[in-house]
Amino acid sequence: MSAAFIIEKDTVLCRRTPKGWQPLSIDFSADSDRNLPPYQLGCVELLESLAPSHWQQSAHWQRDSSNSSISDEAVHPANNAPAAYAISYHYAKTNQLTLPTIRDDIESISAAINQTDIQANDADDTGAINAFISYRQLLTQIPVALADQISQAMQLLRWQADTQFCSRCGAAVCAADSGERAMVCSVCRLRQYPRVQPCVITAITRPNPKSGEMQILLAHHHRYGQTTLPLQYGLIAGFVEVGESLEHAVVREVFEEVGIRLSDIRYVSSQPWPFPSNLMLGFRANYDSGDLVLQEDELSHADFFDLSKLPKIPFKGSIAYDLIAQIAEEQGVTLA
Repeated sequence: MSAAFIIEKDTVLCRRTPKGWQPLSIDFSADSDRNLPPYQLGCVELLESLAPSHWQQSAHWQRDSSNSSISDEAVHPANNAPAAYAISYHYAKTNQLTLPTIRDDIESISAAINQTDIQANDADDTGAINAFISYRQLLTQIPVALADQISQAMQLLRWQADTQFCSRCGAAVCAADSGERAMVCSVCRLRQYPRVQPCVITAITRPNPKSGEMQILLAHHHRYGQTTLPLQYGLIAGFVEVGESLEHAVVREVFEEVGIRLSDIRYVSSQPWPFPSNLMLGFRANYDSGDLVLQEDELSHADFFDLSKLPKIPFKGSIAYDLIAQIAEEQGVTLA
């Protein structure tokens, strides 16, 4: 018997614990007893995540892995029973898999993620509260390896749903033999593999010309869609183009979006990001020259901010936050 995460779009089925929401994995078997093939639409096998601490040097990447244990006969906390599969909620319902009671008001339960006044009648037979929770919200509460595995689950299920026909001839595809993670055309035999989209994200620093305090370049993007204060700011980021090196992409994206030149470009770390299927590659660089000239269809505002006076920045768990936090720590600044 294996275990499976339940995924619904950009959310994952979770159980509320004293330490917050934790992903659940249900008992699952894709064997002949269920008459289910090991690979079909809405069901993917996962690779074990080898992520975190033995090769990650920054303390900002060491998320708390001490999660409380909750158990019953059908449902496990994912960190105690690592899932071998991921299945969509639609797949689970279609195949009549056993699921715990799930609150269906996803938006309100997600907004109440840090509240404790959830009513008893919202619980399942074990007294637990279960709901689909946004991956972005979970990042602040779960270990890196678990976050990476859920990211993999979301990306593979989306790739599988989007790859049902051959991109060359239009014929139907089927799963590759021999456990290879690929879809194969039934006519021309073209193989299609999961797509990974590399993106560079860069923390750019300089000393304040007047005070000497270290500053970091932050920008407010139109894509945030905010209409209320405080506005959220982030780092300069963008996709790597065909034929580019990562360093070239850093230089191009920064010049395109804010019109400045850089020096001392260096790689720091990476993070899989399932929106939709990105690999974020984190860099740091020093400001070299040029005045800020914004790409107005991308940015509404950008400036160098003193580390002691930062605006609202991306949430903990994101690579953007970790890059900013690394620089702040070096300068003896504690982020709020």
